[in-house]
Amino acid sequence: MVVLLVYVDNIILAGKDSTLLTSVRILLKHFKLRDLGNLKYFLGFEIARNSSGISLCQRRYALQLLEDTSSLGKKPAGLPIIPSQKLSLHDGELLHDSQLYRRLIGRLLYLTHTRPDIAYTVHHLSHFVASPRQPHLLAVHHLLSYIKGTHGLGIFFSSSSNLQLSDFVDVDYASCPDTRRSVTDFYMFLGTNIVSWKAKKQQTVSWYSCEAKYRAMASATCELVWFASLLSSFHVSVSTASLYCDNQSAMHLAIKGVS
Repeated sequence: MVVLLVYVDNIILAGKDSTLLTSVRILLKHFKLRDLGNLKYFLGFEIARNSSGISLCQRRYALQLLEDTSSLGKKPAGLPIIPSQKLSLHDGELLHDSQLYRRLIGRLLYLTHTRPDIAYTVHHLSHFVASPRQPHLLAVHHLLSYIKGTHGLGIFFSSSSNLQLSDFVDVDYASCPDTRRSVTDFYMFLGTNIVSWKAKKQQTVSWYSCEAKYRAMASATCELVWFASLLSSFHVSVSTASLYCDNQSAMHLAIKGVS
């Protein structure tokens, strides 16, 4: 099997059989294409391969972001967000140039493709793009300080990993001071390799943490089912998938159902 990945006018060919990959290059005779050889750089992603696996990062993209925001001289921060900080839609002075904030959030969102460690923070800051205020911009600059010290981080896909699908779920209960809605967080692994992650505010207000985590488990289960279906299209069968949650009441509710 050969997989052909297309993004606008950029194409990646992937497969186990090099002979079969070569035969697919017959497309060069029929279309105006340029063969760039083995995959090393694609849409801001840096790819390195060896017998151990594949490394994926956006180091150059992150450095360019830091340079464009004059953040290369910043002192690195230890965390992407200040834990005690509670950002609100209405606190602080409105920014004179709201487009600056929106552009920064857009570029940070693209960086989350290889940086699950900043996914929650970027998701949180994206709530304020309609009317950004001074505390929101300061939080973005704090995140840039964190990226300054971690610009080389990325994800690694081990070639020796098994194909056991598992999902780890957590909830930031009632964390939004404006709506009291909770945030669903989950991280999905195929063996030891992280393959999907999400941080998203729930659509309704939950009365209890048990209810919020039950909703998060439902969302993560949908992602598990979808990903298992995606794997089947690549001829990879998944017999079982595991869902992990640290709330006993939510797990009991999921097993026994709602009476």
